[in-house]
Amino acid sequence: MRCSLTLLLTFLSLPAWAAEWQVQPGPGAIANALSRAVTGDVLYLAPGTYAETVLLDKSVTLDGGGGARLEGNGQGSVVTVDAPDVVVQGLTINGSGSSHETIDAGIKLTEKATSAVVRGNTLLGNLYGVDIHGAQDALVANNRIEGRQDQRMNDRGNGIYVWNAPGAVVEGNDVRWGRDGLFVNSSKKNIFRGNRFRDLRFAVHYMYVNQSEVSGNISIGNDLGYAVMFSKRVKVTGNLSADDREHGIMLNYTNHSEITGNTVLNGENRCAFLYNANSNRFSGNHFQHCDVGIHFTGGSAKNVITGNAFVGNRTQVKYVSTKWDEWSDKGRGNHWSDFAAYDLDGDGIADTAFRPNDAMDHILWTQPATKMLLGSPAVQLVRWSQSAFPALLPGGVMDSRALMRAPDMTLPEFRGGADG
Repeated sequence: MRCSLTLLLTFLSLPAWAAEWQVQPGPGAIANALSRAVTGDVLYLAPGTYAETVLLDKSVTLDGGGGARLEGNGQGSVVTVDAPDVVVQGLTINGSGSSHETIDAGIKLTEKATSAVVRGNTLLGNLYGVDIHGAQDALVANNRIEGRQDQRMNDRGNGIYVWNAPGAVVEGNDVRWGRDGLFVNSSKKNIFRGNRFRDLRFAVHYMYVNQSEVSGNISIGNDLGYAVMFSKRVKVTGNLSADDREHGIMLNYTNHSEITGNTVLNGENRCAFLYNANSNRFSGNHFQHCDVGIHFTGGSAKNVITGNAFVGNRTQVKYVSTKWDEWSDKGRGNHWSDFAAYDLDGDGIADTAFRPNDAMDHILWTQPATKMLLGSPAVQLVRWSQSAFPALLPGGVMDSRALMRAPDMTLPEFRGGADG
């Protein structure tokens, strides 16, 4: 008898089988199906256009199958997820409102949307693409997000906005237009990997974000690639910045972070810019064909710079100091394309130290008008004297163990499912 009672109680505690709802286009079709669905149900939308906004306040799956289109009414968010374990996939979504105050989005995840999954959707012309607003452990993967182009860039919304959403993972998305591709504010323990960002202000924009990872992303033709501000213990690794106009990588009041294995190519301004950023480690990065390879200012100190390649930048390093800052760590420095070095013992390390800054550099940075004198015999004489007598140099960067060869450059591959 006791055994039979135990089996009965076990059976009653099991969830009912999830129902599958086949939804056809029509006025209020999705809302009608949701009113009858229960936790665990799957709503399959037939191909066609559904002119309605959707509130998912039950743990269900909304599957557009790649052929269903949701068109909002131009107010608020088109899809709002307000329950845990919801899946939204295979939809084309457009027609959000235009309010920054309410963060009108194609898909909004509220604080109740724990472990939500937003996967394989196409979001077109919404103010914000996906808003992860307090939803812990959310996954936003393999979506194509195209923001607005009808306003000034600073007046547009972000492709993906993350606020106070610990554990969120954003991967394999293709984000274009709008303001910032990924804007993260006041969050921690997030992973942002394998995304592609194009034609934006910032590809990735961090504000007050700790213990997070930005890896394997691609930034092409944006104003700025990866901006990390007021953050600590962040890993920026294996990313590509190509043809970004201002900076490839920028650290502003960012400390105790690792910047490793990144590649910045063809930046119109700086490959990397540090403002009051301290105790960070830069290693294995490739900075090539920028106006300035790396620029330190605002009191940045105690940063380790080793194993990087500075190739073909008009100015390799911009760093004003009255003392020497050693850029070799544990016997390994950096590679400099403009260093006419020699290596008699064949150990791959230059036999003389490299000093990328000289007195004329300092004068040019502080007095730009003196660029008119660059070709004069007096300037050439000063530079020759300093190369022959290093004691005349005023201080700055010194690489005592410069590398004869640049480390291999590995570019990330876009892992998203979007075309283009």
